[in-house]
Amino acid sequence: MQQPTEASGSKVLPRSFTSGLPGQIVLVLQGGGALGSYQAGVYQALQESAIEPDWIIGTSIGAINASLLAGNEPRRRLERLQEFWSRVQRVPHWSFGGLRLIERWSSFTTLTQGIPGFFTPNPLAHYGTVFPLTADRAGYYSTAPLELTLAELVDFDLVNQGKPRVTVGAAHVQTSQMRYFDTRESRLDVRHIMASAALPPAFPPVRIEGELYWDGGILSNTPTEAVLDDSPRRDSLVFSVHLWNPVGPEPTTMADVLGRLKDVQYSSRIASQIARHQQAHRLRHVINQLASRLPESDRSNPEIRELLSHGCQTRMHVVQLLAPRLDHEDHTKDIDFSPAGIKRRWEAGYAHTKAVLASEPWRGHFDTLAGVILHEAKEVTRLAAE
Repeated sequence: MQQPTEASGSKVLPRSFTSGLPGQIVLVLQGGGALGSYQAGVYQALQESAIEPDWIIGTSIGAINASLLAGNEPRRRLERLQEFWSRVQRVPHWSFGGLRLIERWSSFTTLTQGIPGFFTPNPLAHYGTVFPLTADRAGYYSTAPLELTLAELVDFDLVNQGKPRVTVGAAHVQTSQMRYFDTRESRLDVRHIMASAALPPAFPPVRIEGELYWDGGILSNTPTEAVLDDSPRRDSLVFSVHLWNPVGPEPTTMADVLGRLKDVQYSSRIASQIARHQQAHRLRHVINQLASRLPESDRSNPEIRELLSHGCQTRMHVVQLLAPRLDHEDHTKDIDFSPAGIKRRWEAGYAHTKAVLASEPWRGHFDTLAGVILHEAKEVTRLAAE
């Protein structure tokens, strides 16, 4: 896959750009299957601007991309992303009928034949809904090819060095609880990435420490809360990469309904998460302001000191990057592994991120009590099929 080239006349950011960034760099990568090529374009733009993440948080395809980044030296990260996304392309064997028909055929063959290097059909799953498959194989597809791909492209010794820190989310099957596996707390291996990407009923769960886990996206597909709830809190610039659009037109066909349902299901939590954390962090800043107005004798009181410990003065800028809707896309967009679909989303991620970095929305004067500042994605023009 060729890298997108920089458009003529676009702003080139100097190597000294990172000196003015407000805190640690956090990259939050949402789940979304084939839509994840947008995240690769985001990273390419960051790397070209000399911005490497200090922490990557991912779910599903976001966890896979996170492992490709953290499991390689910076000079090889883009190369590994390109290799992965080249391997999972569903290349058509014919080229007539127009791009839209080719992409529909690509999605159909993905469902029936799987994706090389990613997943293959599990014939036993079609013997009936009550056919005994065993818990570790209960899915319409096997992800054994993905395990081999990650073993080739990801160095887990590098992942566990914590540079960058990596966090991946998975859903505990039996308790419906979200669990974040974090290199700051324990060693990660290919099972943790596979678990985060084990979307049911397509993929079987993955067993870790004797427990089964599914794709974390079924509970929280945009795991921004992992950084907002982190302890100790740190000033941060968070690039939150969204693959599902929270806003969309009224559906008028069943295809529209199915597509809109996925957008709502996989994007719905982020707005409420941000709002809740904005309130909580504002209160922490209020506590910090009140503490400055207390006499020293009161601040030294153990009980008051305990109350004041809930305050803080950290500030987190959350920059949203939103993948565009492609012309003619439908509810199968997350399995559109066609070369054209991957290329257009990669290029969109690259262009959007370059534009955001050029505008530097985190610079300026902000409310002194604001601990979480959201820079929302602007409306993105629909990308027409070529």
